[in-house]
Order: sequence, then structure tokens, then C-alpha cells
Amino acid sequence: MRNRTLAFLGSLAIASTTIAVSEGPLAARAPAAQPAATRPAAAKPAAPQRPAAQTVSSFRRTADGHPDLQGTYDVATMTPVERPAGVKGLVLSKEEAAALEQYEAERQVKNDAPLSADRTAPPVGGETTTGKSYLEFLERAGGGVVGGYNNFWLAGGTRLITVDGQKRSSLVMDPPEGKIPAMKPAARRRNAAFAAGGAVAPDASESAAAGPPGAFDGPELRPLAERCLLGFGSTSGPPTLPNYFYNNLKQIVQTRDTVLLLNEMVHDARVVRMNAEHLPPTIRRWMGDSVGRWDGDTLVVDTTNFTNKTRFNGSGEKLHVVERFTRTDAKTILYRFTVEDPDTWDRSWSGEYPWKATGEKLYEYACHEGNYSLAGMLRGARQKEEEDAAKTTAKP
Repeated sequence: MRNRTLAFLGSLAIASTTIAVSEGPLAARAPAAQPAATRPAAAKPAAPQRPAAQTVSSFRRTADGHPDLQGTYDVATMTPVERPAGVKGLVLSKEEAAALEQYEAERQVKNDAPLSADRTAPPVGGETTTGKSYLEFLERAGGGVVGGYNNFWLAGGTRLITVDGQKRSSLVMDPPEGKIPAMKPAARRRNAAFAAGGAVAPDASESAAAGPPGAFDGPELRPLAERCLLGFGSTSGPPTLPNYFYNNLKQIVQTRDTVLLLNEMVHDARVVRMNAEHLPPTIRRWMGDSVGRWDGDTLVVDTTNFTNKTRFNGSGEKLHVVERFTRTDAKTILYRFTVEDPDTWDRSWSGEYPWKATGEKLYEYACHEGNYSLAGMLRGARQKEEEDAAKTTAKP
């Protein structure tokens, strides 16, 4: 598997899952389409209509009688977190879904093909065309005009998510428009004040562009993904989301008292304490404090006590995430999440997507050990400062 040998080759501008896709990069869906202490309980999302739940009596269970969720799961998908502009509904028609998946499959074949030795030079200024699929859009945004990883290193998924037999246009299904709610003015001011201090948003993508003035003054000012401290694009969670580029595996290890959620990306491990009380509010954790309980055959994980060192989607320390893990068949878990923060959004928002069991092995991703580019970026910043200073001195 090509994503197993991936070294940290440079500062790939991996687009974060909160990118506003104004051009509708999902819009290859039809031939004529254009690219496109006490905390409040999580609000119940407006879920789409579901068929009767499948019986789980035949599923494997642990010694304490609960569904056995253990295993390794591949969450690769081409379905974006938010619904792109120009896509009207959550559920895609069979024709729309088939067109999207066919386009992506053909694009992957083309990208995997050998390059001609006598090919022409790339256009001046680099590639600036707009991608027609979500993954193509991300790859263009990630590489910028100079290009990103060769396709050999990528494993972004070639299928849309399917929930209740329906192909979905986004992971977010509440609000109904499939978009994360607008941020409150106070939250925007809070994040602007943070950036004004010279730091890049902690949850920014691996590139985070240049950032505010002084953003390269030291490694602590760079985003967490760039420093290999947490996975890119909230792969670590909660909520734990797809990566869209590589390292798509997640593993669950389950006991009566704890559940371990392990991510291949940056080998982030989150321990869920079952039937426990939350830690005091003075104790904060990078991935929050996760406590679990069983609601029938669904594992419910409630996470609070986040630190402002992470700031998922610009949220604050009142971030509250509720996750639900439900086995829908012998090889599938439906993962559903609800996010709220009264200091950041006016309402909660929810999403869901399936985790598919896989026989692939989850290997350690030595991100930090191969992160030579971070030192290179800081050296480059110092060199630019010297060059700029020399130009200023040389002026009459």
C-alpha cells in the first residue's frame, strides 16, 4: 500500500476540512455540471429519514454482552465534510453518484500512468485550473501552483459514502444545507486576536500558507499538523474525520472499562473511559476528556475539557462533541458526531459516515522523525529576512 511508506517529504498544503468550496468541486456529478462543570447537552440533529434498524443479534459480542467493535477500519472517501456549492441535497441520485465516481476513477488511472520523458514544460505560474472533483480540488489547493505530492503517495478514496443505501454529498447532514454554521462575531474576533499574536491557527492544514507576520519565528507558531503533533484535518478527533489524502486507517480496541481509538495518521491514540465522570474543568487535554457509555447497542462517547491549544474549527474551550458508534453489519460501523460550542456557533451541527472493516495492517507513521521540512522552512524564513534586510540596506 503506497501510503505505508510515505515520508514527510515537504510542506504539502493539505486543505483543511473547513475549506469553503465556492466553486463546487463535487459538481462532476453530471456531465453538464460546473465544478463546484455542567455543560449543555448536545442538540439533537435533524436526521434524514432512516429505514428500520437492522438487527444486531447475530453480530459478535464481547464477554460483557456489548457489540464487539474491535478491528481496523478504512475510512477513505471522496465525499467532503461540507456540501459543495451547487449541490442541492444530501442524497445524490444514482446517475450523479455514478458520474462522480467514474470521473474520479478515470482521474486516478490518468495520474498513475507513467509520465512521458519528452513532455512539455508546465504552464508559466504553474497549474491554475479548477478541479472537477473534491479530491482533485484538494490536490490542486494543496500543491498550489508549484504542485504537491506525486499521485504515487496519495490514497484518497474513489467512492462516495453510502448511508442507508444512499450516496451522500457531504458528511454534514445537519444543518440541512450541509454546512457548518457561521461563526459568531465574538468567535471571529477571538480567532483574529490569536492570529494577531503571530501564530497560525493550531488546527490549520499542513501548509497553512504563510500565516500572519512572524508566523515562522519559531516552530511553536506553526500549526499542530505541520509539527506532527496531531493528525491533519481532525483525523485525531473528536470528531475524528477522514484525511482525504493518505493514512486512512482507524483501529478500535475495546475492553469493559476502556475503548482505544487509534488513528494511522500521526498515530494519535485516544482512550475513552467507560462509565466515568468527566475530569475537573481545570484539567484540559489535547483531544479532550472522553467518557463512554452504552445506549443499547450503540457506543456513545462524550468529550469535553478541550484545550485552546487545538481550537477545532476555531472553537474554544467550551467545545463539546458527542460521538455514536453503531454496528450496522458485520463489517461496517456507522460513525455519527454532534459538535457544539456556545461561544463559537449559534447551534450544534452533526455529521456521519461509515467505517469499513479492512484486513490491512496499521503501521506506525513516523511523521516527526521524517519532518525535515519544518527545519527547512524556518531556515528559509531566516534566509529571506537576511535578503530583505540586504535590499533595504542597499537602497540609496
